[in-house]
Amino acid sequence: MISPGTQTTVQDLGRFGWAHFGVSASGAADPLALRAGNLLVGNAENAAALEMTLVGATLEFEADAVIALTGSDFGAGLPLWSAVEVKAGQIVACGATRSGARCYLSVRGGIDVPKVMGSASAHVMTGVGGRALRPGQVLPIGGAAIRRPRPPARAVPEYTRGGLLRVTPGPQAEWFAGELYAGEYVVSEESNRMGLRLRGPAIPSPGGHMLTEGVPLGAIQVPPDGQPIILFVEHQTTGGYPKPANVISADFCRLGQLRPRDAVHFGQVSIEQAIDLLRDQEQWLYGL
Repeated sequence: MISPGTQTTVQDLGRFGWAHFGVSASGAADPLALRAGNLLVGNAENAAALEMTLVGATLEFEADAVIALTGSDFGAGLPLWSAVEVKAGQIVACGATRSGARCYLSVRGGIDVPKVMGSASAHVMTGVGGRALRPGQVLPIGGAAIRRPRPPARAVPEYTRGGLLRVTPGPQAEWFAGELYAGEYVVSEESNRMGLRLRGPAIPSPGGHMLTEGVPLGAIQVPPDGQPIILFVEHQTTGGYPKPANVISADFCRLGQLRPRDAVHFGQVSIEQAIDLLRDQEQWLYGL
């Protein structure tokens, strides 16, 4: 690792089954890009890879390798969404993002770092599983490859910045009068892997108090100031703010590509529509 960029971490799909201890899953902010990168280089889709945020890393390879860059374009000069051979001594330099927020570098064999609670993911806010990478750090390549590298993706997801986020009703949806769907919101610079803080028309906070309850990834909370927060990959596992809606699973990849000052608005879909959209996304992934 010559330079780690703004925030480069090792991520897989996260650590599940620990929420009752207050540990959220963490994992890749754009799970679709990570899964696709691993499939392209011939790994299991949960193999550990590098997640780069806003400004990418500069890396030197000490041995021949097969890599794939997926997600946003970080100007590395290599084809995206394709398995690429790199030679020993070759330097791959990823610069500032040209599109969304995150780019993933998957390497055939996976990044071989110790697993904590069954996952190689770095939980940045707590340090569980590691933190952001440092200059000079050496990352070994493992043996996670299970098949031959695949051909380049014939079609790739459109990483348009901001725009429509599709949601289903949340557990307290009836407490609200649809204000969430009436305005446009901007992603705040205060956002992080714990939550995407939005700024826009304040949503009146319902009176009274609710009991703290479990909260999922993608839940939209409305705190007393009326400014929504989308719970992100390192979200707290319980919360006491009402939740009018939840971003659908098929749009989790779009959450991972949101940058500060991106503008978003919300549209409600049915559970059946959300399932159909996720099915279409899975069919694309396994068609690589």
